[in-house]
Amino acid sequence: MNNITPNTINIPRYPPEFQQIINAKNQNFVGREFVFATIKNFLNQSDRGYFTIIGDPGIGKSAILAHYVNQNPGVVYYNVEITGKNRVEEFLTTICTQLIEIYQYQGSTNFTSNLPDYTTEGSSFLSLLLQQISDRLHPEQRLIITIDSCDRIDINNQPRGSNIFYLPRYLPEKVYFILTRRPFLANQSGLLIETPSQSLDLSAYSEQNRADIQEYIKSYLNESSYSVDASAASRRVHSVSKEKNPGDVSPNVTEQSFDDEETNFMYVREILAAINRDIYPPNLQLYYQNHLDKMNLATSQQQPMALKVLNILVQQQSISIEAIAEILDTDEYEIKVILDKWREFLHLESIAAQIHYSIYHASFRDWLRQEIESKV
Repeated sequence: MNNITPNTINIPRYPPEFQQIINAKNQNFVGREFVFATIKNFLNQSDRGYFTIIGDPGIGKSAILAHYVNQNPGVVYYNVEITGKNRVEEFLTTICTQLIEIYQYQGSTNFTSNLPDYTTEGSSFLSLLLQQISDRLHPEQRLIITIDSCDRIDINNQPRGSNIFYLPRYLPEKVYFILTRRPFLANQSGLLIETPSQSLDLSAYSEQNRADIQEYIKSYLNESSYSVDASAASRRVHSVSKEKNPGDVSPNVTEQSFDDEETNFMYVREILAAINRDIYPPNLQLYYQNHLDKMNLATSQQQPMALKVLNILVQQQSISIEAIAEILDTDEYEIKVILDKWREFLHLESIAAQIHYSIYHASFRDWLRQEIESKV
């Protein structure tokens, strides 16, 4: 991939809070070459477009994007997950500021650093900047804008039917957006576009994900101060269980091996960080609690049925809507509404011509089960 400018000056300069994330996510980064190769092919084969990386929570989407930006100076970066950055006004202000810096570096004096009043009122100013920059790019150059965690965007203050963050329906030549997001329903993408597009679902690359996990474990252990053999310890893990004393959910940790099928970087990272500590990894607990809070909020109108559905999901490896409806003696449509609202936390698998649902990761499923049991 080529930089925006023909030299190595890092344009644009990222806001400090973005640079901190980029730096943090690059620590112990390994692998993911299949993702970068797919992105490169898309850039080479399409003269513009949207590329979306889709994956479960914790599978490494943010780290992939941060590493891509770190390795390609000049790529524009935005992270929705930072507090206050999930609103369209903040996005357009930040992105357009970076784009004006690029445009000025190209030699233009058409725009000052002061944004016009209509910057946040739609996509018109953003589209204007994209076109102006596109017109000045050399044939081998690309303008690439990355947006991490699109599933966190607050669309409540946007008109119904508008694209998330007012992203343009059409793009000029040599302009690309690279997005990351959790799994979503096809009719809820939040994007109506008429330009080349491609998605890469990380769940379709289980073998590559597993290999990268093993490489990550070896890298982590080699850089740590553990006095253990890296090859033998690379598959050691702490699984978490909670004591079930009434009113007491303080955790303890027991040692076992990583599942050969493990593909979740968030889980592995936090477990490794706690490998010599007899505690439940606090970041993992907070991460899962945030999941549960979001699930509860999404189905606030379906309680207590949603809690009954969740109680079934945490007891099953996978189960169909029909089976859940039969257990609860209720309408299948009601179950589907709930499961659709939890799509980002679920795996879908076709078994005997039926779609079966499961919690996206066994660790989260166990945590949910223990949370439910602790409140009984």
